[in-house]
Amino acid sequence: MYEWSEMERAIQDALRQFVDAEVRPHREELEFGDLPPYEILRKLWKTFGIDVMAADSIAKLLAKERAAETDDSARPRGGMGGALGGQAGMGVILIKELCRVSPGFVGAFGVSLGLGASTIMSRGTLAQKERWLPGLVTLEKIGAWALTEPDSGSDAFGSMKTTARRDGDDYVLNGQKTFITNGPYADVTVVYAKLDDGVTPARDRKILTFVLDAGLPGFTQGKPFRKMGFHSSPTGELFFDEVRLGRDRLLGETEEHDAGDGRDSAKSGFVAERTGVAAMALGIIEECLDQCVRYAKDRVQFGRPIADYQLVQLKLANMEIARVNVQNMVFQTLEMAKDGKQPTLAEASAMKVYSSQAATDVAMDAVQLFGGNGYMSEYPVEQLARDAKSLMIYAGSNEVQLTHVAKGLLGR
Repeated sequence: MYEWSEMERAIQDALRQFVDAEVRPHREELEFGDLPPYEILRKLWKTFGIDVMAADSIAKLLAKERAAETDDSARPRGGMGGALGGQAGMGVILIKELCRVSPGFVGAFGVSLGLGASTIMSRGTLAQKERWLPGLVTLEKIGAWALTEPDSGSDAFGSMKTTARRDGDDYVLNGQKTFITNGPYADVTVVYAKLDDGVTPARDRKILTFVLDAGLPGFTQGKPFRKMGFHSSPTGELFFDEVRLGRDRLLGETEEHDAGDGRDSAKSGFVAERTGVAAMALGIIEECLDQCVRYAKDRVQFGRPIADYQLVQLKLANMEIARVNVQNMVFQTLEMAKDGKQPTLAEASAMKVYSSQAATDVAMDAVQLFGGNGYMSEYPVEQLARDAKSLMIYAGSNEVQLTHVAKGLLGR
C-alpha cells in the first residue's frame, strides 16, 4: 500500500507553509477582488525550483527526441509526467495543499500543464514542442485547452460547431468555445475543431487540433465569467472569426496521426483530469475536517463544547471516513504510476464521481456544523462548499461519468 515517504511529508510541510504565507492572506482578494492566480503560481514554481526542474526535464526530453529524429521508435512518448520530473506524489501533494485554501489554483495550472502542454507533448512535432513547451512548463506562459462549446458540453464531439476549412496550405478557423479555463489570459491555446470538407456529414467529420497564440487576427479572448465557485481559476469564452492558421499550428502538421484524430488526444487527457479531481477533493476534505474539529472543540453551546454532542461527532466521523476512502483512491493511482500504469477511463470516471460527491457532502456538512457562521463568507467552509460543488461538474458532469463507468463494465 502506498504511503507518504518522509521526503513527501517534508514537501507537504513546506508547501503548507508557502500556502499559509502566500495564498491564505489573499483568499478574499482571490474570491472577490478578481486577482488572477498566475503571479502567485509563478512564485510557487520559483520557490520550490519547479520551474528549473521542468525546464531541465523538457530540455532533456527534446534533446533526446532531436537525436532520435531518424529513429521513430526511439522517440519519447507520453504526456507531461517526464517534463515535470515524474514526481507523481509531489504533484498530488501540491494539488491537495492548494485545494485546502483555493482549489481554483489547481484548475489554473492543471489545465495549462495537464491538458494544454500535455496535448502538445503527445501530438506535436519536434518543432512544435520546441516552440511552445519551454514557456508552458515553467509557467512563463499560461495555456488553455478549448473543447467545450455553448451547444456541446457533454456531447463535445458530436455537437461541435467550431470548424476549420482548408484554404491552400492554410486553414481558416471559425466558431466559439466556452467555459475555457485560463481562456481570458492564456498565452497559448489548444483548440479542437471539425474539418469542414464540404462533403462529410457534420457529426462524422474529423477532429483537428490547433495551437493558437494570443493576439492572432480574428482570435478574441473574452472577459472572465462570474461563477459560483473556483474564483481563482479564470474561465471565459473564445471567439474565432476567420482566423488564418498555417500548417505549423496543426498539431502533428498532418491531418493523419499515428494516435488517431483529435478525439483520442482529448480522451487521453480526460483520465489525468478526472483522477486529478480525486486529489483536489482530498484537499477540500482535509481542510474541512481540520476546520470542523477545531471549531467543534472551541464552540460552546448549552455550557458544553459542541464536540460533546453525538450528532456533531457523527458528522466528524463521516468526514474522516470520506477522507480515508478518497485518500485510498489517490494512493492506488500513485501505486499504479510507480509501475508506469494509469486507470482506465471508466476507473477514472468512477474516482471522479465518488470523490467529488464526497467532497461536496463533507463541505456542506462543514457549513452545517458551523451553523450561521458557516453561511458567512468570512469563514472558509463557505467558499469550500461552493468550490467542492464545482468538482461535480468540472472535468465532465457526474451524470456523464456514470455512463463511462457503465460502458466500461459492459465492454462498450
